[in-house]
Amino acid sequence: MTAPTAAAHEERARDVFRRLFDERDLTDPGWYWADGLVTRLHALDLTLRGPDAMADFFTSLFAAVPDFAMEVEAVHAHEDGATIRWRATGTFTGAPWAGIEPTGARIDLPGVDVMRFDADGRVIDNVVYYDGATFAREIGMLPKRDSAADRAMLHAFNAATKAKRRFRRDG
Repeated sequence: MTAPTAAAHEERARDVFRRLFDERDLTDPGWYWADGLVTRLHALDLTLRGPDAMADFFTSLFAAVPDFAMEVEAVHAHEDGATIRWRATGTFTGAPWAGIEPTGARIDLPGVDVMRFDADGRVIDNVVYYDGATFAREIGMLPKRDSAADRAMLHAFNAATKAKRRFRRDG
């Protein structure tokens, strides 16, 4: 059996994103993800294991952001997988997601997936990177950068940090 080429990995990564995000096809999670899959979403401090957990995650995401769209900006294939740079857009108008009530806010979020594939071309390992603070600002969980509320929050945080430092030193 010949090892898949970088071109095959790029094609598989594009197929996964097309089928998952353009078609929203979750009828066969095993087509995308291997049984031993581990996915780490760093911005959410979340690890998901297995195809069913991934299908549940995306079902919840699509319910929360009904117009969710994912644009693949670049795919860089490597020996055992691919790195995919993407941009996600949509409006948080649907169901609650990750314990957060929908705000009606528009999201526009760049990110990167680093995927490894098994011998059958299914994702066996995936690490997802995006800026959680930007997401929180976009949905209104954090104040807009450099706004009065953002400056006040920074001031309060620094004051608390200095007070804790004094307490430890003097305590």
